[in-house]
Amino acid sequence: MAKNSRNPIAESVNPLTGCRVLVSRARKQAAVLSSALRELGCEVIEIPFIEIRKPRSYQPLDMALQKLTTYDWLILTSVNGVEALFERMGKKKLDTSALAKLKIAAIGPATKKSIEEHGLSVTVTPKEYVAESVVSALRRRVKGQRVLLVRAKVARDVIPRELRKARAEVDVVEAYETITPKSSDRRLRAVLGSEKRKPHAITFTSSSTVKNFVGLLGLQRARAALKKPAPHHGVHTASIGPVTSATLREFALPVDIEAKEYTIPGLVAAIVTQSGSIRKSSAKL
Repeated sequence: MAKNSRNPIAESVNPLTGCRVLVSRARKQAAVLSSALRELGCEVIEIPFIEIRKPRSYQPLDMALQKLTTYDWLILTSVNGVEALFERMGKKKLDTSALAKLKIAAIGPATKKSIEEHGLSVTVTPKEYVAESVVSALRRRVKGQRVLLVRAKVARDVIPRELRKARAEVDVVEAYETITPKSSDRRLRAVLGSEKRKPHAITFTSSSTVKNFVGLLGLQRARAALKKPAPHHGVHTASIGPVTSATLREFALPVDIEAKEYTIPGLVAAIVTQSGSIRKSSAKL
């Protein structure tokens, strides 16, 4: 937004007026973040860095579902995992009431809400919404017990590794997998190469979004796209939390904004807090 066109009154009501943010979540999940940003005056560009797909084989999940009564705990680490679990149980005509007999741990409020929408109660939601906090919350509670962890095909092994150290018997089954959408390659390059459409910030809501961003552009182009010619000038990264930020740093990419609460509302709040810096970048894009 040009300096002479700024409206301070409008910006006080809509603090993201003049900001353009690229939302990189999977297509079916982008709406919540995009809507929240638009309500604050932001221009949103949706280019998914992740696509959710069914696993290549349901056999491990199906086997686990057939013996639900043998487990003490069920751990779900994403809304995708919740949806995939219940979709598969419906497909196999399995009674979901069996889940009510388990103690359930959810990694965060969105996952907890999704579980509760299916009529189940959540026993544990950690204070911080990362795998390490799930481990801290469960370590003393799972000794000698059987745990079913339902997750994506590729995920961090913190939870199963640490709970096994705590003498729990942990079965890990994949309910879905994430891939890089092929169509996003061309769209991402076009947007980053456009003076009128280049975003002031790109959201990263998981380590996978970071890895796929690098995969779409190549490491050198990814670094070049996020390199700032001067403080505040250029494309900002907006990370949902420390795990995602650590992945950005692994690729030597900057962490410009990090949510204090590792949720979508927390990410939006962090972007609003840094909106002044983001807006400054518009003069140099």
